[in-house]
Order: sequence, then structure tokens, then C-alpha cells
Amino acid sequence: MIVVLAGGVGAARFLEGVVTVLPQEQVTIISNTGDDLDFFGLRVCPDIDIVIYTLAGRVDAARGWGLLHDTFHVVESLRRFVPDVWFNLGDHDLATCLYRTVRLAAGATLSEVTAEIVRAHGLGVRLLPMTDARVETRVHTPAGELSFQDYFVRRGTADDVLAVRFAGIEAAVPAPGVLEAIASARAVLVAPSNPIVSIGPILAVPGVREALRATTAPVVAVSPIIGGETVKGPAARMLRTLGYEASAAQIGLLYRDFLDVLVLDSVDAALAPVVEATGLRAVVTDTIMRGRHEKAALARIALTAAGIDG
Repeated sequence: MIVVLAGGVGAARFLEGVVTVLPQEQVTIISNTGDDLDFFGLRVCPDIDIVIYTLAGRVDAARGWGLLHDTFHVVESLRRFVPDVWFNLGDHDLATCLYRTVRLAAGATLSEVTAEIVRAHGLGVRLLPMTDARVETRVHTPAGELSFQDYFVRRGTADDVLAVRFAGIEAAVPAPGVLEAIASARAVLVAPSNPIVSIGPILAVPGVREALRATTAPVVAVSPIIGGETVKGPAARMLRTLGYEASAAQIGLLYRDFLDVLVLDSVDAALAPVVEATGLRAVVTDTIMRGRHEKAALARIALTAAGIDG
């Protein structure tokens, strides 16, 4: 069984490659939930849902989120009452959130509901939230403290991020199966996600980072930073405003206490000796996931680096 730590669109695209190489039943995904929000009373889990929609072949790839051919009648009607509705959810996407909210209100855990939604989409992967507790990523900016979605969607990542905290993390425990999956994995892959707000919340759940240090499985990360920037998203700028270097080598340093191998892009080949000087193994390849072939190729390289033949 392979474990993948995942958050955001980059992780979903990487997972497309993983399940091309391996049977879905051999893949366990641990998802970030720090981005979750309540939208007019409905629980929205963006990072969980983007993985499900992507692997089910239903994602709207042009938008990069939501469901293909979805309509937006509910949100359009809401704007009659609340003109500044800034979070967009399609009607079928809202149905997912409605089901999740009803099941949670009935006493189900987020883990249980997520498994039900995965099965309803005909998927064979095991998708675990990082925790069943509510954890909220909050960013401190010159404009004050913002929820992640306020920063990311409403304000379009226009603000400098000066600090990040995960509200509720101290009381959180790993969701059932998370620690066991890491301990028993043949390999652990860290998807090319934002290390601060996508992978960071997972690592902050008490016990997870310790489990990664303790596992006998090789741990391989794919750098989301390519030539000092990201293909999409605010990770590079966020690293800089938080006082880090925006580089593939920095990704290795952030994960160094549990990481064995860092996969970095060919444009960063000169950084391979820098990475290896920290005790990690560096693997250099093309990491830009342009299409299905490139996604599978990257997944295969990451798995091979972990000693797994795809």
C-alpha cells in the first residue's frame, strides 16, 4: 500500500498519475482539511473534493476546480439576497456538500462521510481526512488575520502572508487509519503541494510528523517549486514572505526530518548537490504535469525512487 499526502490541485493531478501506475486499491490518500469552510451552513472540503472529482474523471479541468458541465443556479439565486457571495460552488458540487453536512449532523464522522462519497463515485482509493476534528488554516497579513479561503478566493492571494496558524490543531487527533497507514506503507509520497498551507496542516496534526519519522517506508517528496516559482498558486510568494527561500532545496529542508528523497525539476538540476549535502537523495526529472502521460511519468519516477515498481 502506498500513502500520498495531498492538498490542492497539484496533488490531485499527481494522484491521477499515481492511479495510472498503480491499482487504486493500493493507494491511501491523506488529505488536508485546513481549507474547509462552511458555506451558507454547508460543509465544504475543497481538497477532499478536488481529489474525488479528479480521480472520477468529473473535474472541470479548465477551471481547475468543481465539476465538469456544472450549473450555478443556486449561487446565482443567492446573489439576489447576498450580492457579495464570493465563493463559487456549482449545483452538483453543492449536492456533495449538502450530503456531507446532513451526514455530519446525523453523527457521522468526516472520515465516514468521505468514504461514502468516494464509493459513490466508484473509486477504489482509500481517502482519509487528516483529522475528523475542525482545523482552520488562518493567515496573518498586513490587512489582519484572514481565513484561508478569504485570502485565497475572496482576495485572490493579493496579500503578503506574514504568518500561518492552524486553529484547533492542538485538540486534533489523526483520523482513524492515518497513523496505521503511514506505519504500514510500502512508501509514502508527498505530492507537489504548497508545503505551508496544503502539506503543513497535515504535518501539524499531533502524531503525524512523528509517524513519518518513525516509518520504515521510504518517504519521497515532489517539489512544487520549479525555478523559484510554482506552476500555479501562491506557494513561492508565500515562502518568501514567510522568510524562506523559494526553491526546491528549501522544500527538502522543510521536510528534512522525515524525508528520504526529493524529486526536483530539470531546471533545478544545479540544486541537486545542495539537496544531497543535507543528507537527502535528489532525483532530477521533468515535473511539469502537462497531460496524462507526464502525470504518469512523474508518479512512476517518484515510486521508483521509493523502490516501488509501477
